Amino acid sequence: MFYELKIKEYIRVSPNSFKEDVMESVLKSLNEKFEGYVSEDLGFVIGIKEVDNIGEGIIIPGDGAAHYETTFTIFTFIPELQEIVIGKISEITDFGAFLDMGPIDGMIHVSQTMDDYVSFSKENVLTGKESKKVLKAGDTCRARIIAVSYKEVNNPKIGLTMRQPLLGNLKWIEEELKKSKEKKNG
Repeated sequence: MFYELKIKEYIRVSPNSFKEDVMESVLKSLNEKFEGYVSEDLGFVIGIKEVDNIGEGIIIPGDGAAHYETTFTIFTFIPELQEIVIGKISEITDFGAFLDMGPIDGMIHVSQTMDDYVSFSKENVLTGKESKKVLKAGDTCRARIIAVSYKEVNNPKIGLTMRQPLLGNLKWIEEELKKSKEKKNG
């Protein structure tokens, strides 16, 4: 889920930034600290929306930098179990597919791509044996988050499934809905 969070923290501004405007210096320090930041609490920080308040700066003996108590707002993505996400397939491998959800790719194991026996072709395509459904890079899909792991903070993992009603390639979903509507009306 995407969130807008307010955070209050002391932000360190190095002495070589003292000649700049305080707002610019604090914003620069915030961007350096939070660009690409990932944690279990904040998820995947996308960016700084705005600096809401900058308090008086203090200098800690032995540091030389100024530390400003700052309140700011960030945009972040915190993946939640059972959440439905939409993204594009960025890569197909023999063990599954990767779904680009924006700030991170989630992995869909081959067994979770569809309710069918799935084969992998040399053209990097997954095909259902009976359904003839095809999954390839660039397809837009809906998936459900079934696992989130921050075991390696620099390389978090998100597991996805598309083996539930109204999940999978959006083209498959449209066809299923169309068939269901025709069956209902016919």
